[in-house]
Amino acid sequence: MLLMILGITITSCDEEFLDTTPTDAIAASEALANETNMQLVLNGLHRGLFSQSQTIFPGGNTARAGNHYWVPIGDNLSGGLIHSANANNLGWRTEMQWNSHTDPTSLTTEILWYHRYNIILGANQLITKATDGSLTDSPVLSEILGQAYTYRAYAYLSLVQHYAKGYLIGNPSSDPGVPLLFASETPFESAKRSTVQEVYDQIEADLNAAIAAFGKGTGRQGSGAAAKSQLSVNVAHGLMARTALSKGDWQSAADAAVLARDGFPLMNETDWLSGFNSNELSEVIWGSNVIETETTFFRSYFYLASNTFNGSQIRNNPKIADRRLIDAIPATDYRGKAFIIDAPNTNSSAANGEGGFGNDPNFADEAAFNDRRAEINSIYGITTRFNQHPYMHFKLKNKNPGSIDPDDVIYMRTSEMYLIEAEAKAMMGDIAGAQEALAPLAGERDSAYDATVFDTQDAMMDHIKFQRGLELWGEGFGYTDKIRWDDGIDHAADGGSGASEVLYQEAFQVERPSVNDDWIFKIPQAELDANPNLGPADQN
Repeated sequence: MLLMILGITITSCDEEFLDTTPTDAIAASEALANETNMQLVLNGLHRGLFSQSQTIFPGGNTARAGNHYWVPIGDNLSGGLIHSANANNLGWRTEMQWNSHTDPTSLTTEILWYHRYNIILGANQLITKATDGSLTDSPVLSEILGQAYTYRAYAYLSLVQHYAKGYLIGNPSSDPGVPLLFASETPFESAKRSTVQEVYDQIEADLNAAIAAFGKGTGRQGSGAAAKSQLSVNVAHGLMARTALSKGDWQSAADAAVLARDGFPLMNETDWLSGFNSNELSEVIWGSNVIETETTFFRSYFYLASNTFNGSQIRNNPKIADRRLIDAIPATDYRGKAFIIDAPNTNSSAANGEGGFGNDPNFADEAAFNDRRAEINSIYGITTRFNQHPYMHFKLKNKNPGSIDPDDVIYMRTSEMYLIEAEAKAMMGDIAGAQEALAPLAGERDSAYDATVFDTQDAMMDHIKFQRGLELWGEGFGYTDKIRWDDGIDHAADGGSGASEVLYQEAFQVERPSVNDDWIFKIPQAELDANPNLGPADQN
């Protein structure tokens, strides 16, 4: 796998007439021989976050392009990113219906597993070389080491949160987690499944090691969108905050969240409504800078989730938000502008049966129906090829609307860190502290915000769930949030979400994670078949 990474990241700018090493292959000893080459390996891990998986490791597939897929799947599975019609490109409908992650032979269960272990393999190679004493310590080497430890922690956190029972709803000391792999040379054999607690211990150890290494490093080099694709001490603190929150270590979560957001100020209204398509936004702590030559076209995040991307998944199936969430947004909160409650239902095949003029109960006049459609098209840069639907969103927007151009994929923002701090303090019973933590974020978004209204733990937690649901909508946190809170899915409750029971099938109502193990991803059958340390009894 490492050789595959090197093959796609190392290119030659000069013609070496007597160079006997092919430009698409390089020995591992050369790849790790010095800091310059190690940075190229690290760049391969960066690229692997957003490239189509078959370009990164054997057994990949063109239908899964790294975090373009893994980020929005969190809101697709949890019912926040709602499908308005029947479209199944890339298996996106199958995911929504809970027929993919519950299948051990599906692409999703297989590719997520192998993608994250591919990251771990690359990180192990870098960690082993950087710590074996063969290279001279330097700030550059420390920076590489910090990123490698952070990557390994990131991958293990992703694995344990998908392929094991949630920390707070299970028995972490005995629940099976995922195998821990530390090998940096073939045959890369893993151990048996470690417990959830052991995996979390390793994540925290790696993040502490990363923070220490970053303390001796160069700091992020460069500026702009490309620089934010490099991991940093802020990213390590942010992952520590996520890890601590998911296990109920509230004080550590609050402390790490404050450190993570340092230097990344909150966005204003103009930036928040600009589309979440660029690492250049002030509060982006970490994201993939997707360059034009590496576009994944119809495998991208925005193809699956943005209503301005020119693909059939969007044109035929505009994504809508839960109307119970949107209806609760105060008129003074500018985030409400990203969700179009009164969009005409132009799709005659809409899942709610109200598509096309004459069926849409919101419009009695055809001219008004058509005028509103034209107005929305004009504002958001789309055409009549795109269908519309009430409660459709324009939070995620292409920089070039109506195109298939690539855009950055954002992984970590300052807003999330304010929300983590507020939740942690609320869970500790520090309601005043939670109000104080949430006020900068919610006050920026809502000109009439008053945190003191939420003066009990229950009221504050309900409000934090609302704030997370709105602020982070479409950014993939719904799945892990529901597991942490032990909340199920009920599209029918409280007036309904707007989802179609016919379309959503068994995923229309899903029992909470503590009593329904379908929340846990199946381990790939291919792994059980090939790994001598895993067997049928290890299947979730």
